Amino acid sequence: MAEEKTIHAHVIESGESAYAVDIEVSGHHIKGDEPVESGGGDLGPAPYDTLLAALGECTAMTVRWYARKKNLPLDKVEVKLTHHKDGKADFFTKEIMLHGDRLTVEQRQKLIEIAAKCPVQRTLEGTPEIKTLAAE
Repeated sequence: MAEEKTIHAHVIESGESAYAVDIEVSGHHIKGDEPVESGGGDLGPAPYDTLLAALGECTAMTVRWYARKKNLPLDKVEVKLTHHKDGKADFFTKEIMLHGDRLTVEQRQKLIEIAAKCPVQRTLEGTPEIKTLAAE
């Protein structure tokens, strides 16, 4: 897994639709937008789509990291996720599919426990501080 470091991202409107943005992060380019029904052009994932995908990505990578570390016979991991809001509350569900016929019941249980400890999930469950500053 990656060591802790400061990550930098740059997001700028692209003008391709009312809400379309170009995102540069860690050397990668991503487009973001809102769906058509929200006034966007659906040119990329919406912010909550990206957040949900980040949670799934982190979960799969954390499970794989642990399986490799412990030399477990995990062939593939899949994560299906949902997110919905109810007032101010956010609800996430992660369904983990562990592929590997040689995994024992105990190994599967441990991998599910590890899936709940991915760094993005810990961030979402914690109390992150976010500072909003005016650029000079």
